[in-house]
Amino acid sequence: MPKTEKIVINTAPLISIVAALGDLEVLRSLYAQVLVPFEVCQEIIAGGTSGFAVPEFEAANWLEKSPTPLNISPLLLNSLDLGEATVIQLALNQNIQTVCIDETVGRRIARLSSLSLTGSIGIFLRAKQEGYPIIMQQAIERMKNKGIRLSDTVIHFALQQAGETS
Repeated sequence: MPKTEKIVINTAPLISIVAALGDLEVLRSLYAQVLVPFEVCQEIIAGGTSGFAVPEFEAANWLEKSPTPLNISPLLLNSLDLGEATVIQLALNQNIQTVCIDETVGRRIARLSSLSLTGSIGIFLRAKQEGYPIIMQQAIERMKNKGIRLSDTVIHFALQQAGETS
């Protein structure tokens, strides 16, 4: 099946994917276009205290990294952090239906904005379904080892959907 879908992605899912899989190639295999707003690029490149995921992000030259900041709706900025607000704004500006956000409030606002939604776990489940070699338990453990927090509910859901529960 040809890849036609576009997605706009936030910082946390990019970091989670690198933590779980070691690179961002899964996104290239699933989507025709992966857009990263300027503000998300800046968050990733800033790298926190460890610089984690910066080399993998910079190596993914197929990502469509916006070169300039967006004008963001004050409503989005009042409700969300800068990354989530720009992901939703870019999707709305370019009429892209799907966003990738992990944070609860960002997900809620995306739904209220009539956008389709996925997160890092959703990316892994779709990839596994399409034949990408992901062992969900290992992906979750790698994420947790890098300090990425997942609720027990999300972990149980992911393992159940991946067919990895006993």
